[in-house]
Amino acid sequence: MNSKTHLGHQAKKRFGQNFLHNDSVISDIVDAINPEPGENLIEIGPGLGALTEPVIERAGKLSVVELDRDLAHRLRHHPFLAPKLTIFETDALKFDFAQLVTDKEKPLRIFGNLPYNISTPLIFHLLTFKDEVQDMHFMLQKEVVDRMAAGPNSKTFGRLSIMTQYQCQVIPVMEIGPEAFKPAPKVDSAIVRLIPHKVIKNPVKDIEALNTVCLSAFNQRRKTLRNTFKKLINVEQLNALGIDETLRPENLSIDDFIKLANFITDNPPEKEVTTKKTKRHMATKKERADSEGTSSEDINSEESNAEGNSSEENN
Repeated sequence: MNSKTHLGHQAKKRFGQNFLHNDSVISDIVDAINPEPGENLIEIGPGLGALTEPVIERAGKLSVVELDRDLAHRLRHHPFLAPKLTIFETDALKFDFAQLVTDKEKPLRIFGNLPYNISTPLIFHLLTFKDEVQDMHFMLQKEVVDRMAAGPNSKTFGRLSIMTQYQCQVIPVMEIGPEAFKPAPKVDSAIVRLIPHKVIKNPVKDIEALNTVCLSAFNQRRKTLRNTFKKLINVEQLNALGIDETLRPENLSIDDFIKLANFITDNPPEKEVTTKKTKRHMATKKERADSEGTSSEDINSEESNAEGNSSEENN
């Protein structure tokens, strides 16, 4: 049998599908999620139901977001699962998760085996609903989880670390090898738990300004702050904020980035007027990063482990 076929379904490369099949790993993941009856549980990319079925056994019902119409069809006609599922056949990157909040006393508990090729933009999309979320549990490429949890003075510390940790508590839960999937991916995986902060102790004035500062910093992470931020803030202004211009972006704390974001919110840089024509079809990764709202390090990571542009990788 084709190694990409599992339970009669051919894994689709464009959807980045890798199906969980190790019962022990599945049990450990469900234990980590700890679903309870009456909770507002949402699974992204249920696929063949590896996590779906044991979660429903504990919780009784579940909403799922699935892009693959063949897999959505299977779920709708599943003799046991179908009556207990609310199925949204759509792209999770475009889905309004807030519509699932019908009772403020029952915040969202979101989980899933996310597609590694679009995991970063999907995480950023989900963070826009953080005020409606109790927690999130995701299977991701281990490298991505490492970056999410990284601290300053680390080569893995970057935009994803800052934007995630500013909004959530990031807890790596467990690591999972390629052998737990079919077909087996070429990278190790990990489960991460994200718990949105109920109160942010040092709130930024504008979350988009924080994102802008991070993009500027980590698109040129080898340069010193003097050069990295020259279009946003000058050396004298950096010094006035108590920031050493000879440091690199990875040496700053999250509070430093908040300080910089608040400064450019209060003192927006003048927009440059450019007359230079660019060849749109020759866009660099950095230009793509700026236009897509993701960093070039994220694009490199996503390109390294999968192809396609779907928003569902299925269990």
